[in-house]
Amino acid sequence: MSQLIPSTRPLQTFEDHEKCVVAVAVFPDKRRMVTGSHDKTLRLWDLETGVVLKKMEGHSSAVVSLAVSRDGQIIASGEANGEIIAWHGETGETLTQPTKAPSASLDFSPDGAVLATGSRDTKFWCTKTWQMQGEPIDCGAYVNCIRYSPSGELLAIATGNIEIYNSTTRERLTSFKGHSNGIPSLAWTLDGTRLLSGGSSSDATIREWDSLTWQQVGHPWKGHTKDINAIAIHPAGTLVASASHDNYVRLWRLSDGRAIAIFQCSPLSQSVTFSTDGKHILSAGHSKRISKWAIPTIARARDPCITGDLSTAEELLTQGICADANDYTSYAHRSFVLARKHDWDHAIEDAIKSISIRPSLTGFISKGIALCGQGHIREARTAFDVASIFTDQNHSETNHFLLLIKAIALFNADQHDEAMLLIKELAAACPTTDPLACRVVETYIRVQLGIKAFDGACHDEAADHFTAAVNSGAFSSKFIPEIYEELTMLFGWDLESLCLTTHQKRCQAFLSAGKPDEALEAHQYMMDAIDESAKASCLGWSNAFKQECSVFCAANGDIALTASDYDKAIDLYSAAIKSNSASDAVFANRSKAKLGKMLWMEALLDAQKVIELASWSYLGYNLKHAALHGAQRYDEAIQTFQTMLSKLDHAPDIQTRKLRQQYLRPSEVERAIRRVIDAQLDNAPLRVLDTTTGLLYDREAQISAFKMSIEYKELVSSTIMHPDLHVKRIEKVVVTYLQYAMLSHRWEGREPLLQDIQGKGVYDSELDLVSGMAKLRSFCKTARNAGYNWAWSDTCCIDKTNNVELQESVNSMFVWYHHSALTIIYLSDVPPWSKSGALAKSAWNMRGWTVQEFIAPKIILFYQNNWTLYLDDHTPNHKESLVIMQELKDATGIDQPAAATFRPSMGGAREKLHWASTRITTRQEDIAYSLFGIFGVRLSVDYGEKQDKALGRLLQEIVARSGDITSLDWVGKSSDFNSCLPASITSYEAPPCKLPLVPEDQIQSSVSSLQKTVAVDFALDLYTKLRNMRAPGFATQRLRLPCLAFNVTEVRRVRRQAPEAHFTYEVKANGLHDLLITTEDTLVQFSPARPTEQKFVIVRPWDRSLLELPDFAGPPNFMEPSDFGHDTESEEEYLTPPSSPSDDRSSGHPVKQEAVDLESRALRLLVRLGQPFSAFLLAQQRSGEYKRIASDHDIIGKVKDAVSVGDIRTIEIL
Repeated sequence: MSQLIPSTRPLQTFEDHEKCVVAVAVFPDKRRMVTGSHDKTLRLWDLETGVVLKKMEGHSSAVVSLAVSRDGQIIASGEANGEIIAWHGETGETLTQPTKAPSASLDFSPDGAVLATGSRDTKFWCTKTWQMQGEPIDCGAYVNCIRYSPSGELLAIATGNIEIYNSTTRERLTSFKGHSNGIPSLAWTLDGTRLLSGGSSSDATIREWDSLTWQQVGHPWKGHTKDINAIAIHPAGTLVASASHDNYVRLWRLSDGRAIAIFQCSPLSQSVTFSTDGKHILSAGHSKRISKWAIPTIARARDPCITGDLSTAEELLTQGICADANDYTSYAHRSFVLARKHDWDHAIEDAIKSISIRPSLTGFISKGIALCGQGHIREARTAFDVASIFTDQNHSETNHFLLLIKAIALFNADQHDEAMLLIKELAAACPTTDPLACRVVETYIRVQLGIKAFDGACHDEAADHFTAAVNSGAFSSKFIPEIYEELTMLFGWDLESLCLTTHQKRCQAFLSAGKPDEALEAHQYMMDAIDESAKASCLGWSNAFKQECSVFCAANGDIALTASDYDKAIDLYSAAIKSNSASDAVFANRSKAKLGKMLWMEALLDAQKVIELASWSYLGYNLKHAALHGAQRYDEAIQTFQTMLSKLDHAPDIQTRKLRQQYLRPSEVERAIRRVIDAQLDNAPLRVLDTTTGLLYDREAQISAFKMSIEYKELVSSTIMHPDLHVKRIEKVVVTYLQYAMLSHRWEGREPLLQDIQGKGVYDSELDLVSGMAKLRSFCKTARNAGYNWAWSDTCCIDKTNNVELQESVNSMFVWYHHSALTIIYLSDVPPWSKSGALAKSAWNMRGWTVQEFIAPKIILFYQNNWTLYLDDHTPNHKESLVIMQELKDATGIDQPAAATFRPSMGGAREKLHWASTRITTRQEDIAYSLFGIFGVRLSVDYGEKQDKALGRLLQEIVARSGDITSLDWVGKSSDFNSCLPASITSYEAPPCKLPLVPEDQIQSSVSSLQKTVAVDFALDLYTKLRNMRAPGFATQRLRLPCLAFNVTEVRRVRRQAPEAHFTYEVKANGLHDLLITTEDTLVQFSPARPTEQKFVIVRPWDRSLLELPDFAGPPNFMEPSDFGHDTESEEEYLTPPSSPSDDRSSGHPVKQEAVDLESRALRLLVRLGQPFSAFLLAQQRSGEYKRIASDHDIIGKVKDAVSVGDIRTIEIL
């Protein structure tokens, strides 16, 4: 090209100052300029019209320095007399009064927070307070220029040397001789990697310094002949302007330091800057005007290339070619433009033309790009390789950038793998050489790959590419648009648009891949990363995307919730909510999912949000109740539920009001619970101990405690949610809370009574001296450790001074023990580590009350005297311990089945009486009272009536109600209550009379014989009469006993030689073999020869079981329901009322078959009546009734023949 010719005619001049203009600065708004002059003023200008907007006065001498903050909000100016003034950037009004601060040079920190002033030293001023910050920097020489680096981390100061400081610590990092003499000016490149310095007349060059090594880069830029007073960097970062006292402003290309234009300005050019849009240069000097210059064609073509106005760019470059046919640079640049238009043929022509004029780096790059566009990859690689010849081998950045261009061109030619490999190898080989450039190019490639994957429905792959692009950090650098506009010019990149596209595509990829949470996180990341203008431009897309996310998440959340995949549902609903477009339904469903995960408090927050969004709906209150219920805040839950019911009751639509039928009011539930409580307490003690506090509670106090408990509140809160009462669950909760442990023990001396502990807790220290307190405390603790709230001990839980309560307690004690959850049996005389057998020897086995305390409970545990388990047997129920139950059977005669399955009844009375026959009680009446519950009877308690009467009343009740006469089987002394009953329980000590059973074959044989010798009619008649006999009756101490009677014909005493306490008599009776009877009574002796008026009779009490009736398969039970309470087990089997003697239920056989069976049973009856039997001897009294003659051994009678079965009679016995 021809020699550069200085431009002498500016596009525009700005004239208003009265003296020379020494400082010029432009504002970020691209519309205004501020200037400073020796006329002591500043002026604000409109760049388009040249109109002065504001004349700013305040200085007392010539303005020599000027600076504008990066955001344009503050102007600072310095004067020759050493004062500075701060001005408002918009209005031009003063912000401060003149402040003493010599300031040949001024500069704001990038954030505008600090103003640095330099003259004899460098001072720092806070722009908020305008107070000086810290100590000044004393450079030891006059300061010509100060400049902050773009990041604000470094501060460069020009004196005779170049000094670099850490701007925060004020520590000097380096100092070096930049030029042979003074250094009037400094400027940083936009990326901060280079510092440019301008020298004085003796070294009027611009030098470039690497900010890492502070070594000079390349050769000095030569052209000026005098002091270089100012250096400015083009907004694109590609051009540099300099102003000199040689009256010229030069325009340089930053990449190679080549001057591309010269402007002849005012004398002694003092200041220069670029317009904010980069289209013009503004300069001033020792004239009164400011000049505005146009940047030349090639430079001007750059802007249309960057903005995408390719036609204008092509036209401008064509003009340049027409003006200079050998302008190889314009040919190369036009090739770039044509390549961007995909006019590959013309692009290659221009590239070849450029190279033919003068081979250059730019020419071969344009050729490589054009060849890639044509698909000639091999030739393109060659062009790029040749291009590298024209790079400065010491200028690694140029080589680096060439390889990046090559990678992009190859990628655009679908050589994806090769391009990506080249980028990665380049980044690895040159980690410190412009790493941001590598990241930008790699990011571009990633984005393009992501777009391709997304279009191919490979959404996960696309998301990975877009995420890698976002995470590269390339979009986060504010220098990218300036530094890498070369890429925009060459390939049409719009990095700002690319950034937005990448973020949006990433969001869409995540959502399409079914990852809404990541999609929303990506969206939030995007909104945080982009600037306000970008946010405004994508507002519509953002709202639509969030709505799409919300719909997607809500729908898939519903599916997950239905499948009980609560974690997934929560994540999806949360993602919908993050989109800020979620409805109350989404919050409601997330609350449901959190309830499913038992995240109560989180569910509560969502429920509250539902209420806020839809206060008219019942749903929010429903969910809030569930959350509060789960969090065990039951009072609040019930209150919330009441509100929910109100919402349902007043709902505007019928369908919602119908939902009210699904729920119960708390008052309904509480009434139902009270009914269950009452039923449960009907079978519980009147008074119990709280195992935690040790306080006594009566039933009402227990109920109050239950109503205050968390169990009660939870029960109410949960039950109200159902349309029915769920009685079974109510019963379970009530039983669990009210279940109690009972104590079975042996009284030892004085025990704690109710009066001792009433109003106190058994654990209170004031009771330490009360006898027996240690046992009571240990019992309560043991019960508490077993998980029971309540405990009962007969020592202190009965008010024995209250006769009514005492009566109730005695009659109910069996029921209480039976319904206890656990009975703890304390063996005070069994030491720790006892061996098997110690239990059998314990005095506990000798006490009367312990019989029912053993058989009544369902679960028992035996404890030694140190409150450890007997035999260390940890069986949950010692009734299931074979070792313990065998030991007790040997000691008491009660076997394991009887103890485990016992139910109160009057059947088998003789065996039960035998269990108690060896027991003793402190009060003699208690031997009978302790058996009330075993037989299921309720009788009055009358201490003082003595044992025989108490026992008589019991036995009378048994016989009267059940007809069971096994209790008449005893030996010993008769009771005054009734002669058929014993005076003492010890009369049952001997085992019941057990006569040998007749083998079945013998019975059959005997029946056959009888059929031949005895009339069947006799047998049937006897059978019918016995069948029709009434059951035994017992009332007012008189026994009506149905029996087979044998009249005694002779009684004769058998003499013994030794004195006798008892007398033995030989007794003869009609139809019986002779008997020997021993008694302490003196009998009247008689015979047929010596008759007596007193009659005696041997009786066989009638046993209906001999009839072999079908409905006697199981023993009847005579206990009424109220006697035994409401057990959880079936009571049908032992609540059947007794059959009447005349009961004759048919088995369903035909009449003929029934007749045969009746005949057989009648003959079998005769056979059984012919066997030995247990008999009584009765003596008639004057009144006609009889009394039993007590014997000291069983009386066994035997008939002489089959027809001598005795007279069928019912005898009244006193």
